[in-house]
Amino acid sequence: MAKRTRSAVKQARQGQKRRAHNRSKKQALKDALKEIRTAEDKAGAEKLLSKVQSVIDRSARHHIVNRNTARRMKSRVARELAEKA
Repeated sequence: MAKRTRSAVKQARQGQKRRAHNRSKKQALKDALKEIRTAEDKAGAEKLLSKVQSVIDRSARHHIVNRNTARRMKSRVARELAEKA
């Protein structure tokens, strides 16, 4: 923890909050990806696709993941869904 100035202490406090927030958002993204990948049938996965893509887009917009990483995730999820029997 920062000890020098009041502003440094405040920055450290804000950093802790941001880390916790970003960690929870990144976990939500991972959970959404896992949910669509473990869907039993293709119809169930297709229903989840728009939800998962929305979570990915939101994560990119809020800088949780890089926008190119988000595009790659969306592409891979769509491709996995197309290949699903």
